[in-house]
Amino acid sequence: MIAFNARSAWTIYKREVSRALRTAMQSILGPVLTTVLYFVVFGAAIGGRMQTMDGVNYGAFIVPGLLLLTLLSESTSNGSFGIYMPRFTGAIYELLSAPVGTAETLVGFVGAAATKSLILAAIILGTATFFVDYTILHPLYTLGFILLVSASFSLFGFILGIWADSFEKLGIVPVLFIVPLTFLGGTFYSIDVLPEPWRSVAMANPVVYLVNGLRWCFYGSSDFSIATSLGMTLAFLAICVAFIAWIFKTGWRLRS
Repeated sequence: MIAFNARSAWTIYKREVSRALRTAMQSILGPVLTTVLYFVVFGAAIGGRMQTMDGVNYGAFIVPGLLLLTLLSESTSNGSFGIYMPRFTGAIYELLSAPVGTAETLVGFVGAAATKSLILAAIILGTATFFVDYTILHPLYTLGFILLVSASFSLFGFILGIWADSFEKLGIVPVLFIVPLTFLGGTFYSIDVLPEPWRSVAMANPVVYLVNGLRWCFYGSSDFSIATSLGMTLAFLAICVAFIAWIFKTGWRLRS
């Protein structure tokens, strides 16, 4: 049994975090400014003219959804770009030939991507206090759920970065799939207000369960039980880990 090489994982992690900090203007300020615009338009302007949603002020109601929108898109982008660049430059071969296992590689790359997403989440939650009055009913559950979502979609981004063979493919999944699914996943509304058959269609969207899980962590109410949301997220995490293990075992896309 090979022991976990903590120094290798820390080296990869530190390098990836340093890279993210060098591009802080684009990678951190950009998503924060975009979220601020959502709060201004939907929370302040439109929210002031709307009734409460599920007993929560509309401006506060959209906070979990907007937070999740940033977490999903940024975790995926960070995870994919982090592994794609070594493949693009050829540095991946040095990593594959080094005494670094799959666990160390995942902890380094995925941990750095998730860390950046957590920093963004903290900044967005702090910024939201200037626009809406929200509460977090279950802070520990909120932290755990954010960690779980960030790790899961950083792993998904890692898979995307290995699959992609161009910068165009690298950005196509977040733009064409994750963002639309998040917008249609109850970010700005409760799916209970949807008429049939659209409510049944919305329930086929996996992001719906993530939005409602985080909304429960904030306000204690959602369209589904927290157990359902956690189960969906853990299942997605397990699938990503299993697929990455298969990638490193077979060398798919890593050695070509």
